[in-house]
Formats: sequence, structure tokens, C-alpha cells
Amino acid sequence: MKRSIQHSTLGNLCASVAFTLLALGTSYLLPVVSGGMPEAQAGTVSKLGNLANFRTIAADVALRVDKGDLAGAKTRIKDLEIAWDSAEAGLKPRSAADWHLIDKSLDRALEALRAGTPVAANCRAAMAELLRLMDQMSGLA
Repeated sequence: MKRSIQHSTLGNLCASVAFTLLALGTSYLLPVVSGGMPEAQAGTVSKLGNLANFRTIAADVALRVDKGDLAGAKTRIKDLEIAWDSAEAGLKPRSAADWHLIDKSLDRALEALRAGTPVAANCRAAMAELLRLMDQMSGLA
């Protein structure tokens, strides 16, 4: 009984955070379904598996880019690069073609953010494309 109360509380907290962030104007969050879980975590997965954790980091990077914090976005995208590279052995065999599409899109985002003088518009476009691709593969687009 205690466990279900904790899960319910956690679900409500997640929903509250998601709705608060939506109210702040971010367009990069996953849609929330009843129960407080993002759709990607509620069962919508790509051939590669559940991309929600990668998408969460990418959304955070995009939010930083939108706020003009390119240095913060550059730092945060390193987390995505590490997570993606660490998961390669488990993801790539599931769908090499899809893995390569996301990997190349991530490379373009990394290149835009790591440019000598990053251009916000280029970073924004690269992150939007990466998020669009993740959503498309997860059936969210």
C-alpha cells in the first residue's frame, strides 16, 4: 500500500513539474498522458527502444539555446553525447539505420554548439531537427 502512495505522489509531482514548465512556454517537453508520465515513457517507443531519456536531455539543451545560454547548452549537450555513445552497443543493433540518423543529427547539433562562435539560429535549428527526429521515431510527431 505504501508503495502505491509513493508512486502516485511521484506521478503527481511529475505532472505538476511538466505543466509548470509548459506554462513557462517551453515547447520541447513531451506531451503528458493521464497518470503524469510522458507518452514516450508510457509505452510509445521507437525501433531503437525508449528514447525518452535522450529526448529529455535534448529538450533541456534546446531550452538553454532558446534562452540564449549557448555556453550552458554546449555544456549540457555533452551529457547527451555521453549517454548516446554509452548506449550505442544496445541501440544500434535494434535499428542501425535509425541509430545513424539520430547520431548524425546529434553530430550536427554538437558541431553547431561547439563552433568557434556559435550562432544561436544554427544551434536552434540543429536542436529542433534532433527533437523532431526523436519524436518521429517514437511516433510522437
